[in-house]
Amino acid sequence: MVARNKLLTAPPYPVEQTLKRLGANLRTARLRRNLTIDDMAQKIGTGDRAVADAEKGKPTTGIAIYAAMLWALDLLGQMDDVAAPEKDEEGQTLALSRERARARPKTGLDNDF
Repeated sequence: MVARNKLLTAPPYPVEQTLKRLGANLRTARLRRNLTIDDMAQKIGTGDRAVADAEKGKPTTGIAIYAAMLWALDLLGQMDDVAAPEKDEEGQTLALSRERARARPKTGLDNDF
């Protein structure tokens, strides 16, 4: 028997909480627009259960469901900021620390005359 993906069955606590918050936020946005779960499911082309699972923040729900729900709610543009390189302070710091301090001469022959 093959073990299930541990991330799906027991995600790290911060991941689990973030998914639950996202699900709750999606539910609030859906209700504010007076949409039923069935309305949302039809709009994004999936079943009621996928929408309900996303709103519960289940880790087994695919990211496409979350993205489609954001699209249906006209909130997809907010995804542009997720993991944006210009907002990754740690990544920028690491990249700067690896930059060359000086240029090195080319080795070998070249065709410049």
